[in-house]
Amino acid sequence: MEENFNIHLGKKLRMRRLSLGLTQTKVAQSINVTFQQIQKYEKGTNGVSSSRLMQLSKFLKVPITYFYEDFRDYKDINNETFEGDDLNYSFLNKTFSSLSKIQKEKILQVLRNTNNIEKSA
Repeated sequence: MEENFNIHLGKKLRMRRLSLGLTQTKVAQSINVTFQQIQKYEKGTNGVSSSRLMQLSKFLKVPITYFYEDFRDYKDINNETFEGDDLNYSFLNKTFSSLSKIQKEKILQVLRNTNNIEKSA
């Protein structure tokens, strides 16, 4: 399970880094490691220690649970198992909530348009 979690965490790290437009070097500098170490974290070759995970969480502006939430063996405080979906709904909800009203409307319009296209197909 540990190896699988390392790969999962690495994917989450990479996804968040890219969504913020950060380089591996920038992330590495923020937690005082080499960019090669970030590469190893992202590939799941190396595990991330708890102190490094805290540093990454703070720098990437996500709660530590972000790295666990959609891991198939993770259980939340209510002992509900997440099924390993690729989407992190909690993170998406928090991100969407932080958008301006205009930004939210634009996203909703795109979704409505997509839904209309699917119905007509």
